[in-house]
Amino acid sequence: MKVKVGVNGYGTIGKRVAYAVTRQDDMKLIGVTKTKPDFEAYRAMELGIPVYAASEEFLPRFEKAGFEVAGTLSDLLNEVDVIVDATPGGMGAKNKAVYEKAGVKAIFQGGEKASVAEVSFVAQANYEKALGKDYVRVVSCNTTGLTRTLSAIQDYIDYVYAVMIRRAADPNDAKRGPVNAITPSVTVPSHHGPDVQTVIPINIETSAFVVPTTLMHVHSIMIELKKPVEAKDVIDIFENTTRVLLFEKEKGFDSTAQLIEFARDLHREWNNLYEIAVWKESISVRGNRLFYIQAVHQESDVVPENIDAIRAMFELADKWESIKKTNESLGILK
Repeated sequence: MKVKVGVNGYGTIGKRVAYAVTRQDDMKLIGVTKTKPDFEAYRAMELGIPVYAASEEFLPRFEKAGFEVAGTLSDLLNEVDVIVDATPGGMGAKNKAVYEKAGVKAIFQGGEKASVAEVSFVAQANYEKALGKDYVRVVSCNTTGLTRTLSAIQDYIDYVYAVMIRRAADPNDAKRGPVNAITPSVTVPSHHGPDVQTVIPINIETSAFVVPTTLMHVHSIMIELKKPVEAKDVIDIFENTTRVLLFEKEKGFDSTAQLIEFARDLHREWNNLYEIAVWKESISVRGNRLFYIQAVHQESDVVPENIDAIRAMFELADKWESIKKTNESLGILK
């Protein structure tokens, strides 16, 4: 039997997760929700995906447009085994009571507080902790990116300090900024470090800046080592870490622009770069400090985690079997 999946919120993350579900042989996409009949709703309909109104209050919008929905969120919950909540940050916590009443398992995204779920999740770091759970939070794009690389070298870490250079908005978001400024997060340390600690127990502090770009986030990471390691050893570890790829400046990867172009050249859906991109030349050791720089495609790196979370919750596969299935289904390079 396939796990029946619904997606509440068919936006940047929701539509990518919905697509990923359709690529799995042990899951079935039952439907998605929208608050209004916009172009994304029409595209879902064209793809044969049943569209549900996010609640009864939104039904008049669809009726006015002549858009026939399959029902409301309550109807969708009656048909699924698990709901992936991809609504804006903070909405998931409000929706949890609805999911509990319906008796449906739920996956929340990183915009929610850790307390919304039984476990915060990154597949390669703590897959086993989500086995059989009813409520799982897939952590944010930045936390996922940090956790993927840091968990791979966790045995060497004494202390981490990471600077988060965050994109201002997603490419389709015309409402956010800045357009001509750099905005610091004046709360230091920023929330990203504690969020990593909900997944792996490491000593980490972070600071963050928002810059006027839409493509990707960039992290500059400094690690104080508790035991010696050479740069070539870290390179070897990352080369053998799933969902992490090394890129070289000498091959033309000068910036995030070339990384996104690489994803386009792979003919990835929505130019998704599921893998965390680490600049190989940036990996260096000075005394007891390790340095490296990585980039995170904020629209897609959490997508495979949502798929693995579903498998863990229903105990469909062990950790590496699930990761392998997800990677192969989405064309992840490693």
